[in-house]
Formats: sequence, C-alpha cells, structure tokens
Amino acid sequence: MPQIQGSAINNRFIFGTLCASFFFYSAYVYTMGTEASHLAPKSAEARHGQNLYQEHNCVACHQFYGLGGYMGPDLTNVISRYSPAYARAFIMTGTARMPNFNLAVGEVDALVAYLEFVDSTGTYPPQNFEVTWYGTVEQEDDPQ
Repeated sequence: MPQIQGSAINNRFIFGTLCASFFFYSAYVYTMGTEASHLAPKSAEARHGQNLYQEHNCVACHQFYGLGGYMGPDLTNVISRYSPAYARAFIMTGTARMPNFNLAVGEVDALVAYLEFVDSTGTYPPQNFEVTWYGTVEQEDDPQ
C-alpha cells in the first residue's frame, strides 16, 4: 500500500511541475507581446490601399507570405523585387489573367503604398532563419 501512495505523490509532483512550467512559459510569451516594434505604422494612404485590397478581394488570387489565392503571384515583396512603377503598371492595366478594375490614379497610388508597407514587413519566402528555443522563427534578413 505505501507504494501506491508514493506513486500518487510522484504523479501530483509531476502534474504540479508541468502546471507551473506552463504558467511561467505562458507568462513569458504573453509579456513578450506581439507588436512588431521595428515597423513604422501604416500611413493613411496605405490603410486606404488595404481597404481597396479587401474591397476588390485581391486575396482571392494573390498572397502575402504564401497565404491567399494561387492564381496570381505572391505580392509580399513585389515592390523590392521589381519596383513601384512595375506594380502600378499591372494594377492600372490588368493582364490576361488579372482584370482591369478601372481604378482612379489615387486608388492605384494607395494600393502601391499598401504594397510598399507589406514589403517593409519582411521577406518571403524566408531564406536564412533560426527557430528559437521557445518556438518562434527569427529570420536573418527580416527588418529589425
């Protein structure tokens, strides 16, 4: 009978240790926050571009960071990979697979400002990265 009581005490100790570990780990992750302090806030023009991106359902065909539709290209780094003029030309004229939305010049400028903001958030796909001990991924070429 003493063996069973010792086993129950060990189980309670292990359970308590796991609960305490979970609590401290959760507190650590919570206090780290999710704010990307290295990012400049979105301008009013970029926010307007984001609204246009959502209104015209661009995500149905395009992706950011590999998430979204697969008919069009990933737009995460289209500005740094090509140029704002390149993006502006495609938005204004459309292509065989992308419709011309007949946007006003100000709307095109807002979409390009939004793409510039997204481009400043990081690089996709990640080239050089490291997984930290607590499960997040740090990318060497990510803007700090």
